[in-house]
Amino acid sequence: MPYFYYYWDPTYILVVIGAVICLLASARVKSTYNKYAQYRSMSGMTGAQAAERILHSAGIYDVTVRHISGNLTDNYNPSQKTLNLSDAVYADTSVAAIGVAAHECGHAIQHQQGYVPLTLRTAIVPVANIGSMLAWPLIIIGLLFTRSTGDVLIHIGIICFSLAVLFQLVTLPVEYNASSRALKILGQQGILGESELPYTKKVLSAAALTYVASAAAAILQLLRLVLLFGGRRRDD
Repeated sequence: MPYFYYYWDPTYILVVIGAVICLLASARVKSTYNKYAQYRSMSGMTGAQAAERILHSAGIYDVTVRHISGNLTDNYNPSQKTLNLSDAVYADTSVAAIGVAAHECGHAIQHQQGYVPLTLRTAIVPVANIGSMLAWPLIIIGLLFTRSTGDVLIHIGIICFSLAVLFQLVTLPVEYNASSRALKILGQQGILGESELPYTKKVLSAAALTYVASAAAAILQLLRLVLLFGGRRRDD
């Protein structure tokens, strides 16, 4: 098989499809957030204040709410027990900001309650990171070796990439559950009114689609690797 085949081949369409899906999802979440960031919550609470209230109502007092730079870079760090809210969320009083803050609180509550998918995702993180870093180097090195040795390296590389795909799949229930918890708590605590919750739901739903897009792109990339190299021996 000519070496140029590995640099350009019809399976690149799978990569292009994955990239387009991710771009569309990213554009959707940004436009949705920007739209509902214009709606000030009736409670007047900021994202940080809402987060503090949700955490304390859940009996969580050992998680620190912090302000971090960036736009929608919000996250919950289970190892440091910090809930990090971005510039667009921390001091903002919109229904969008409160929704994002509540979503991150959902992760903190998952951690407190030992939510199994979150525990699994946390355990997979180091392995998935290593797998994603080693996958392509192993595959490229495998192409330079003899058939028998090269096949082993290539298959190990595909397995490594599969671990990254597994991480993306495990992430989906974690994120959807966090959003579900957030909406429920916001209503129960009266942080958002009944007329505001649908707006926040749209923001969180758009955000969830970015994880679906990432998982789809990863699966398409894995499929491409299998199509390219899975039947390599048969090409002799």
